[in-house]
Amino acid sequence: MITALSCSLVGQRRTVTIRPGSRAADLYRVPSADENFYCNYGIEPGWVSRLEAGGLSVSGVGDGGEVRIAELPGHPFYVTTLFLPQARSTPSAPHPLLVGFANAARA
Repeated sequence: MITALSCSLVGQRRTVTIRPGSRAADLYRVPSADENFYCNYGIEPGWVSRLEAGGLSVSGVGDGGEVRIAELPGHPFYVTTLFLPQARSTPSAPHPLLVGFANAARA
């Protein structure tokens, strides 16, 4: 289900397109965002339909449709990313996913 990427994303900043109607879309409030990547792995494309059939929802994708954000609808806060939200988060401008996580933890 997890596979080495054919091209490393380490140290790259890439655009993630946020899918409307998702928790990620509610938190970002924009259709896309540039995110910092530090990984060499991703979701094997052949597994995406199986993961979705099991309830996981792909809520953010890369330029080629690769999974970049996934979430579990109905869970208080199950959002996973293939980038590091904290890499562009600052005290004066916290990352929207981190704000969402903190708010979910308070509830």
